[in-house]
Order: sequence, then structure tokens, then C-alpha cells
Amino acid sequence: MESGWLGENLLWVLRERLQLSGSKNACEQGECGSCSVLVDGELVCSCLVLAGSAVGSEITTVEGLDDGGLTDVQEAFLAEGAVQCGFCTPGLVMAVHDLLERDPTPDPLTLREAISGNLCRCTGYGRIFAAAEATIRARSGD
Repeated sequence: MESGWLGENLLWVLRERLQLSGSKNACEQGECGSCSVLVDGELVCSCLVLAGSAVGSEITTVEGLDDGGLTDVQEAFLAEGAVQCGFCTPGLVMAVHDLLERDPTPDPLTLREAISGNLCRCTGYGRIFAAAEATIRARSGD
């Protein structure tokens, strides 16, 4: 990899240098959640993280959640119609995945709080909540 400018954010490096285009570039201010990734297990907006500060960290993008197929969260988003334009989807999938790894049976308020950093202009969030709830039910065997 060519050397980069010290001020590059993690989102730029992921998308432009590493060709991991799943995380989306929308607001560049940490307001929309479209660029969410896990850095050392913590959900962050990659547009706000300097790439240099992430050197040596474990970084998981939406591409890294699976091992060749779709995750159960991604499958539920498709099945429940939670994917429309798709721009917010990677960040929402990351947020739901992160929540369910930490809390397999969150209450509705916890679910709402977990995705509150993600803006979606198409779905009205109902289908997103339905997808998260479907994943929770499937994982619990209900």
C-alpha cells in the first residue's frame, strides 16, 4: 500500500485505498452513520477516525461480517424490506450486528437507541425494526 497522508480519515482509506466500498460516505460529520465500522469492537463513524490512529487496530467493515454469504442480519433486512435505496444499509447492519453481539435480546428502546445514530430517508425505520426483531426471533429459536 502506498503511504498515505497523516490526515486521511479511516473511511477514505477503507474506500479509496483498500477498495472496501461497503461503508458509505454521506455527511462526513459523524451524523448519518452510513460509514459505521467496528474498531477494536467499538462501533464508530469511520469518517471521524484518523486512519493513523487505527493502525494496529482490528477493523471490521460490513464486508467483514460474513464469510462469503449474507449474515442473518443482512438476510432479515432483505426479507423484511428494510433495504430501499441501500445507502444507509451498511451502517444500520453494522449497528444492529453490534447491538445483538452485546445484547442478544434487547428491548425496543435499546434497539431504537442502538440505531439512533443512523439516518434513513427511505424506510421510516419500521422495516428496519422489523428486520432487527426478526433476527432476534431467529437467533432465539422463536
